[in-house]
Amino acid sequence: MKERIVLFTIIFGLGVFIYIFQSYFNTLWGLAFLCTAMTIYVLFMNLAYKLKKRQLQKHPKIINQDFKPFVSVMIPCHNEESVIEHTVANILGMDYENFEVILIDDRSTDNTAEVIKKISEKFDNVTVLIRDKDAFPGKSAVLNDAMEIAKGEAILVFDADATVDANFLSKLVPELEPKDVGAVQARKVIRNKNYNLLTRCQNNEYTMDTHFQVTRDCVKGAVELRGNGELIKREAIEDIGGWNNFTITDDLDMSTRLHIKGWDIRFCLDAIVYEEGIIYIWPLYRQRRRWLEGTIRRYLEYFDQVLFSKKMSLRASLDMTAYVSEFIMPGWFIMEILIRLFKILAKDAPTQTLYSSIVLGGLIGLGFFLAARYALRRYDNIPRLDAMFEALQTTVYLFIIWFPLVLFIAFKILFCKKDMNWGKTAHGLVMEEQANIEEEKLQKI
Repeated sequence: MKERIVLFTIIFGLGVFIYIFQSYFNTLWGLAFLCTAMTIYVLFMNLAYKLKKRQLQKHPKIINQDFKPFVSVMIPCHNEESVIEHTVANILGMDYENFEVILIDDRSTDNTAEVIKKISEKFDNVTVLIRDKDAFPGKSAVLNDAMEIAKGEAILVFDADATVDANFLSKLVPELEPKDVGAVQARKVIRNKNYNLLTRCQNNEYTMDTHFQVTRDCVKGAVELRGNGELIKREAIEDIGGWNNFTITDDLDMSTRLHIKGWDIRFCLDAIVYEEGIIYIWPLYRQRRRWLEGTIRRYLEYFDQVLFSKKMSLRASLDMTAYVSEFIMPGWFIMEILIRLFKILAKDAPTQTLYSSIVLGGLIGLGFFLAARYALRRYDNIPRLDAMFEALQTTVYLFIIWFPLVLFIAFKILFCKKDMNWGKTAHGLVMEEQANIEEEKLQKI
C-alpha cells in the first residue's frame, strides 16, 4: 500500500505540475532542464573517472596480499540440471585457496537435486542444501537459508549459469578490505553475445551498465549489486538483517539497504563474470519486467530512508536521486505529450507545441545513443563505425524493451495486487537449441 500511495502521489503531482506549468510557461523548458541536469551529471561522472584513472597511474593501488577471508560461494539452483555441473567445475577452478561452494536446490521439478548431490560427493569443499517443497519462494529466502550453514567471512553469489576466469576471486577480494566497504560487484558480460541480435544488444546494455557503475564507483556513489558475481561481507549482511524475502530483486533491494546503513559498495571492472544471454524476446521481457518492477518498488519503499538516513553518505544519496530520473523521464514525456495533445484537440494550444515535445524525445534517444557508443568504445574496444551501428541498434532495443515496461509497471503497482512472480530466467537455452539442431541434422541423415 505504501508503494501505491507514494507512486500515485508522484504521478498526480507531476501531472498537476505539468498542466499548471503549461498554462503559464512552455513546459518544453522543463524537460530541457531535466535533460541538461542529466547531461551535467554524466559529464561530472566522466570527469571523475578520468581524474581517478590519472591518480591510479601516478599512485598504483597497493594490494594487501594477506587479506584472504574465507569465502562461501552460494549458487541457488531451480531447475538447473542442464548447466549446474559445468558451472561448478568452472567455479572450483578458481585459484583462490580459502573458499567453499554451497549448492542450494530451490524446489526444483527436474533432476537438479540429484545432480548437485552427485557433485558434492566428488568434492570435499562442496556442500548441498535441499529446500523443502513448501519452503518460502524466492532467491532471497534461498540465500537466507544458506547463510545458516555458510562458514565464510564473505559471501559470493553466483547464478547457476555463471562462469569466471581462474583469477576472479583474487581480483575481487581486495576491493572488500576497507572497513566501510560492505560489498563488491564484478563486471557482467554476456557469454553468447554473438548468438543473435538480442544477445548482442543485451551485452551492449551490460556494457553501458558497466560504464555507469564504474563512474559511480569513482565518486563513491550508489553502486549497485547485480545478483551474479556479488561479494558481500558477512558483517554487512548481518547488519541489515539478511536478504529481504519479500522482494523480487534481492540484489537491488540489498544494495539500497546497505547504502542506507552507511555501507559502501564498490565495482571491480577487472573481475568478470560471464552469463548466458536470453535468445528469445518473451523470456527477455519477463526478466526485464522483474528487474524493473523490483527497481521501482525498492525506490518507493525506501525513499524516506534514502532522504533522511543519517548513515548514508551524501554522495550516495545524491547519486541515487539523480539515477531515479531515468524512470521519471518516460512518465514525464508521456504526460507531456498527452496533455499537449488534449489541449490541441481542445484548440487551446498550437500544433507546433506537440512537435517540439516529440523532437525533445528524439534528443533523449540521442543521449542513449551517445552513451552506448561511448561505453562500447571504452570497454569493448569496438571500432568507431561498428560502435555507431551497435549503439543505434542498442538505442532502439532500449526503447522497445524499457520504455513500455516503465508504463506497465507503474500501472501494475497502482492497480494490481503485489505478487512474488519471479519470472525466472531459463538457463541452458543455447545448449538446448544447439542440441535440437544437431538432432535435426541426424534425422535428415
